[in-house]
Amino acid sequence: MSATVATPVSPTEQDTDRCGSEEEIRATEAEDSSQQQTGPVAAVSHSRPSKLPLARIKALMKTDPDVSLASQESVFIIAKATELFVEMIAKDALVYAQQGKRKTLQRKDLDNAIGAIDEFAFLEGTLD
Repeated sequence: MSATVATPVSPTEQDTDRCGSEEEIRATEAEDSSQQQTGPVAAVSHSRPSKLPLARIKALMKTDPDVSLASQESVFIIAKATELFVEMIAKDALVYAQQGKRKTLQRKDLDNAIGAIDEFAFLEGTLD
């Protein structure tokens, strides 16, 4: 029987030439991602996990008399759920704006989305 010994292998110059340097790889990835994104949304890149200010969310949560303490995890979950909710209602309202051949959302588009979609029934009358 022969015994094999594992030794750590460090990259050689040939390997780095063949694969490219880390800087080249990052530059290529950055080009690929920038080519995929277009428009005003692409210009804003958020590295934060939440787009809403967590301190403001926490302050709003504490205005409820039933809430005495709010953990960072719960604040983050509320913020993320709020983002998803706003995104969903905005997309639905956009459909009505596009039917009116407009690119800008108006209050009537939100009213139409709230009236037409059962999930938003709890919002009826809130914009009045």
